[in-house]
Amino acid sequence: MALPKVGSIGEYIREQRQQAKISLRQLAAAAGVSNPYLSQIERGLRKPSAEILNQIAKGLHISAQALYVQAGLIEDKEPPSDVETAIRADTHITERQRQVLIDIYESFRKENHAEAAQPAQHGSAPDADLLPEEFLAALAPYATAPSGNGTVTQEPRKVDP
Repeated sequence: MALPKVGSIGEYIREQRQQAKISLRQLAAAAGVSNPYLSQIERGLRKPSAEILNQIAKGLHISAQALYVQAGLIEDKEPPSDVETAIRADTHITERQRQVLIDIYESFRKENHAEAAQPAQHGSAPDADLLPEEFLAALAPYATAPSGNGTVTQEPRKVDP
């Protein structure tokens, strides 16, 4: 859930208050802060604590997380998926391999999100079984090759560009 960025947390609070058609006094009373203090926050003269932001969020009837993100106290990021959690928990691969898998997985998700956002063209669906060349190229150094004794190695192999 991306929030529109404004100049400051104070501007964002003012915008939310005005959209809710609440006066400065009403919000100050609902949030349990003084009128002058809330006015200073809205004008960017004071930076509110997380506790004050929580009280203001309750007074505005909005998510405290929305205010925390706007104030830069937390990042607006989706929680990790089950796939990402499983990759991070796998002890049979190296950290670098984990990161490559996560990067590829995230690129697939972004690609699918972008395709879903585009209007359907001629009613045809993209072929989900085809991998773009750049993903195959990224995986090439990690392709497993049989060793002389019939086992498979996990060593990256050199790929000529």
